[in-house]
Amino acid sequence: FKRISGKKILVTGGAGFIGSNLCEDLLKYDNQVICLDNLSTGHSSNLKEITNHPNFQFVEGDIANMDVCQTVCKDIDLVLHQAALCSVPRSIDHPLATHQANINGFLNILIASRDNKVGRVIYAASSSAYGDSEILPKVEGQEGEPLSPYALTKTVNEMYAKVFSKNYNIETIGLRYFNVFGPKQDPNGAYAAVVPKFVDQFLKNQSPTINGDGSFSRDFTFIENVIQMIHLAGTSTNPKAIGEVFNTAAGLRTTLLELTQAIQESIASFDPNYSFLEINHGPERKGDIPHSWASIEKAKSILNYNPNTNLKDQINTTVKSYLNSKKES
Repeated sequence: FKRISGKKILVTGGAGFIGSNLCEDLLKYDNQVICLDNLSTGHSSNLKEITNHPNFQFVEGDIANMDVCQTVCKDIDLVLHQAALCSVPRSIDHPLATHQANINGFLNILIASRDNKVGRVIYAASSSAYGDSEILPKVEGQEGEPLSPYALTKTVNEMYAKVFSKNYNIETIGLRYFNVFGPKQDPNGAYAAVVPKFVDQFLKNQSPTINGDGSFSRDFTFIENVIQMIHLAGTSTNPKAIGEVFNTAAGLRTTLLELTQAIQESIASFDPNYSFLEINHGPERKGDIPHSWASIEKAKSILNYNPNTNLKDQINTTVKSYLNSKKES
């Protein structure tokens, strides 16, 4: 697929899981990368391989500060907006902080992009925009009501992006991420995503707790598929892509019980002495949607998206990266 190359790119949230993988990837293709992060949930250690790269610059700053946004958007060709306070439970605990980062911060980036005549803004949208819609698979244009402050902020982002596309001669494309996982995802903290959290617990010989009976399903999306979508959205010349949102997923359903099984099998493949653990079950979480499964037809037809869907290999790559970082520490 076609890669973004020879551009000056701003990656917001670039020290986070998706952002840091993205910065690293973009540097392979003759891009100049400016990474903005306030390090509230990102880690400078995620950038250690590229900190000294001649085409890389790290700026510690907050998207909630308009002056910072205006400064980092100067002479930028393309903004890849990944900065956000993610996590449904966090947004229920901290609605104001979620609003400030996800709505005020995003609006600042859009305004700074407009003022500095940035050609295109590609932003992280979310599968949570589907809310209480029970239609499966999830198809763009068939959204329900948001179930959490996080989902609401991401829905507002899409509306703002569309309005900016219409009024300010700025091209926006939203990518609705579905349960992204892979190397560099933080397993620690109360709001850790399920894959790194479970991998970390199994490696420590601890039984993880599944919220509910384990039948809830997700469309687990490997980081490389997200990076492919960003390149496709960044290079697309199809006018049908502009002002739109696209599901960014594998297009497959995996239950939480199937996921825990795949992770344990992967660990056992690296460690023949590993003994499988029983899973604990807890109450269902507030704001959780039971099933999340994406239709990726729109991304295929408009952006020529072609994801890798080998979940077993992807879990292996992820487990291996955690085993390696354990050795290093």
